[in-house]
Amino acid sequence: MHYELNNIPERTEKPRESGMTMVMDKGLSLRQAEDFLEVSGIYTDIIKLGWATSYVTPNLQEKLNLYRQAGIPFYFGGTLFEAFIVRNQYDDYCRMLDRFGLEYAEVSDGSITIEHDIKCEYIRKLSQRVTVISEVGSKDVQKIFAPYKWIQLMKAELEAGSYKVIAEARESGNVGIYRDSGEVRQGLVDEILTQIPADKIIWEAPQKAQQVWFIKLLGSNVNLGNIAPADMIPLETLRLGLRSDTFDHFLNQ
Repeated sequence: MHYELNNIPERTEKPRESGMTMVMDKGLSLRQAEDFLEVSGIYTDIIKLGWATSYVTPNLQEKLNLYRQAGIPFYFGGTLFEAFIVRNQYDDYCRMLDRFGLEYAEVSDGSITIEHDIKCEYIRKLSQRVTVISEVGSKDVQKIFAPYKWIQLMKAELEAGSYKVIAEARESGNVGIYRDSGEVRQGLVDEILTQIPADKIIWEAPQKAQQVWFIKLLGSNVNLGNIAPADMIPLETLRLGLRSDTFDHFLNQ
């Protein structure tokens, strides 16, 4: 840091198990990716190329090379996995992972209906070749799971081989662990945390108010995902109590 301040919360160091920030790349150009890495690469733990944007992104391999050179892991969104599965193209999906040298994969079922035992079997198979991050929750605002169901699904997917589980919110932050207004389902989160270790969960939190809520609940080193590239520096100041929203939270700790 450029100068000294007291009472700044301690941040974990990369590579980290907690305090991770997953950035959502929804179609950055090569120049935008370079600019993002210059400013925010040191704070970024993993990059997700959202949903199936990798299918249509120009200069995809060149961009992946930029991320690889920066030493930041990346993966393609879970919706792309679902797009392969619904077309009975699992083997093609695996060949795609190999083609682009992907070391991570996301397994989700937010857009398709799939038996959970079958989803867990995909996690088991894929975890033998890559690091799997699985996503729990539906993108359909009408599908609301009871807390016990979230816990049951998360436990099963971690046992099947998931490195982390993502709590679904979409890039908009208005489904899954949030109400359609973007408000956190506080009771749901509290229940999940009674059974699932916090460092095993990445909470999708694209909105500032959501980021603030989780930082106040779990501290600076909460895992947060679906963060926009332009929000990385602002998020880091939130984590450190250097923005009005969390300014007083860490002063007396």
